[in-house]
Amino acid sequence: MMARGNNKPEYLKSVVGPALALVALLGIASYALLGPTGIIAWTDYRAALSERKIELTKLQKERDALRNRQLLLDRDNVDPDLAGELMRKELNVVAPDEVVVPLK
Repeated sequence: MMARGNNKPEYLKSVVGPALALVALLGIASYALLGPTGIIAWTDYRAALSERKIELTKLQKERDALRNRQLLLDRDNVDPDLAGELMRKELNVVAPDEVVVPLK
């Protein structure tokens, strides 16, 4: 019976190492699945990416429109129609032969 009593501490020592390794592996696996950069979070990232792509396309169109307007307002070659439109809008001026029709 003494031989069996001496085997318990050795058995526990031989089980503790693999048990700790198993717990560590389970922790790493759960973090890989459920963590902020885990497999489950990928679907959220894909949805956010598609939303950002739509927003980027919209902002690129807006940037292109502003760039076109900037080119039309170039100091050396101003578009006369745009200059007249801006004068009327910003300065509230009209030519003597024009009629103002309020929209509201």
